[in-house]
Amino acid sequence: MKGLYGLLLLLSPSLLAAQEADAPTPLPRQVSCESDRMMRVFCPMDVSQGVQMVRQRSDNDCIRETSWGVEGDAVWVSQGCRADFAARSTSTRVSRRVVRCESKGRTEACPVVLRGAPVRLLRQKSVLPCREGRSWGYSRNEIWVSRGCQGVFEVGAEDGSGFVEVPRKLICESKGGMRRECGVSVSRRVTLLEQLSNAACTEGQSWGWDHDGIWVDNGCRAEFSAD
Repeated sequence: MKGLYGLLLLLSPSLLAAQEADAPTPLPRQVSCESDRMMRVFCPMDVSQGVQMVRQRSDNDCIRETSWGVEGDAVWVSQGCRADFAARSTSTRVSRRVVRCESKGRTEACPVVLRGAPVRLLRQKSVLPCREGRSWGYSRNEIWVSRGCQGVFEVGAEDGSGFVEVPRKLICESKGGMRRECGVSVSRRVTLLEQLSNAACTEGQSWGWDHDGIWVDNGCRAEFSAD
């Protein structure tokens, strides 16, 4: 019995090593995945609790179920999307889902799978104003723009929980003393964070806001926060 016990002691490290070798390698909880030459690429990761895009690295838009998604034990990307993804958890930093859509005068449609998700204007890129219902809007499978509106739009959560509620800061400038409209969807209020011009920025006189954005006049230039 002693000899058998000693043999087991000698063999036990080898048995443990074999067991460790047979154990499956845990899938990573964060990956960087890149669509090369517009092809669909799969990147294995832990998707058991869901996946969140935490940083878009490509110029091409990364839109869930359009240019990225989850299948099996992997996240996939396509259409030139390149981004960092993380397993969802209470500590995961949530990023915005954004789509750029531009009109050069006529109506343009930008396909996106919304599945009932809301859309709002995150940032106007054009000099011509972007006003919801007049020069931009959305339907089931697209965001549309017209009349020269060029903007970056945020797509809300499909589960109805709304948008990423972090400060949306933007600079709006009245050049040559002329009135300028800076489009951004406003739900509650706009706050002037910092005046950047020598000309006074006085609410109601040289700046103001409505549901469709912020306006400045009489040389006011300032940084604002939209809620």
